[in-house]
Amino acid sequence: MSEENFYNGTYEDKMKMLYSKMSQKQQKESREQVIYMCREYCGRCPSYAGTGEENLAFCMMGKSSVITEKKGCLCKQCPITKTMSLRWEYYCTEGSATELSQAGK
Repeated sequence: MSEENFYNGTYEDKMKMLYSKMSQKQQKESREQVIYMCREYCGRCPSYAGTGEENLAFCMMGKSSVITEKKGCLCKQCPITKTMSLRWEYYCTEGSATELSQAGK
């Protein structure tokens, strides 16, 4: 996939391309980078605040077992949404992008 095609690709296309070329170590490092970036967004999200949840990166890791109420969502503002062509919201209550994609949502 060329850089231009990557930019215009779907979440599913990007995941296939990226993860097929990454070693296990690179995949782990990628997850750690996503978690670090999510502190800025997940950490100040209205649905996250005050719940006691300590996990982040719900778009990648899946829904929270702590967050149950939708009080607002910052996912669309997160740079990961644009970079990875994410098209959903409320990953903290709905599930990861992969789960939502596989469910046909």
